Amino acid sequence: MTDEDDGASGADEESLPEGATVGKGLLDVEMGPSSAMAHLYRGEIHRMKLWRERLDKTTNWAVLVIAAILTWAFSSAQNPHYVVLVGGAVISLFLVVEARRYRAYDVWRSRVRTLQENVWAYGLDPSKGLVDKNWRARLADDYRTPTLKITAEEAIAHRLRRVYLPMFTVLLAAWVIRVVAFAPRPWPASAAIGQISGVAVTAVVVIAYVAAAVVALRPRTWHARDELRTENLRRYR
Repeated sequence: MTDEDDGASGADEESLPEGATVGKGLLDVEMGPSSAMAHLYRGEIHRMKLWRERLDKTTNWAVLVIAAILTWAFSSAQNPHYVVLVGGAVISLFLVVEARRYRAYDVWRSRVRTLQENVWAYGLDPSKGLVDKNWRARLADDYRTPTLKITAEEAIAHRLRRVYLPMFTVLLAAWVIRVVAFAPRPWPASAAIGQISGVAVTAVVVIAYVAAAVVALRPRTWHARDELRTENLRRYR
């Protein structure tokens, strides 16, 4: 390159708006352990790990609440059965909170998977090509305008399948045992709550559980990036 070319290049860069060249070529150089790409990947891993821990904390609190409620409900025949239903309402609140956290967690996980598929996997074995040839543009757009990748309903369905539907099943079984085997009156009278008849209470409980099961188990197209849901993990063993 001649001195004239250098001067022209410098003039072109000077004519650009302030900051327009910041980051230019940042990720086009050697991608060793200390490169910008490596630091970016470590940062995304840290964020994903942080949100994963927040999910686990919500689940742990839900398990503790269930244990406390069931212990108290069966500690005496005089304790009201509807405390188990109150526990179900509290667990539903935890489910909503955890679904919101899962949507945020999926944002960071999708970025990590993009880097793993198109940087690290490609760097280890370039013969198989890139998974997504436009991955840089897609990732850049996501950094400019972060967006949630999945709906609230899908997030709730995922958490129901993995954690909360079994919890609701345990609560339902405990409530049935409580109103059938440990109540002084026969069912459905034993399921009554104040002026609300036992039949009405039972109908509400059954409808709520069936609705949760339908949300969790109905066929759907999953948008969450979770290859472990469909892949056979033992195919290479």
